[in-house]
Amino acid sequence: QVQLVESGGGSVQAGGSLRLSCVVAEVRPNLRTMAWYRQMPGQEREQIASVNWDGHPEVADSVKGRFTIARDNDKNAVYLQMDNLKPEDTAVYFCNSLSGVYKWGQGTQVTVAS
Repeated sequence: QVQLVESGGGSVQAGGSLRLSCVVAEVRPNLRTMAWYRQMPGQEREQIASVNWDGHPEVADSVKGRFTIARDNDKNAVYLQMDNLKPEDTAVYFCNSLSGVYKWGQGTQVTVAS
């Protein structure tokens, strides 16, 4: 079963930056459209960014201008650069395909202090 491994979370002050990484642990190249999701306390998981196989990104309005998604197909990896973080960005961040085809990983916690 394909495993998703997210990393890079942590605790930062408002205005800080973090870079999240996600490795799709499968043998064959992953050319699916991949996405980052987040789940805030007490809320449902929401999609915040996606990137298709050739690197074209889509970013939700809530994070546009602050978050950047990218991928490295050679490494089967997807990244989320998060700048100018706000307390409301505090959440557990997950990656998956846009259709959610993979088993969800543990996610990585991001905590932004005011």
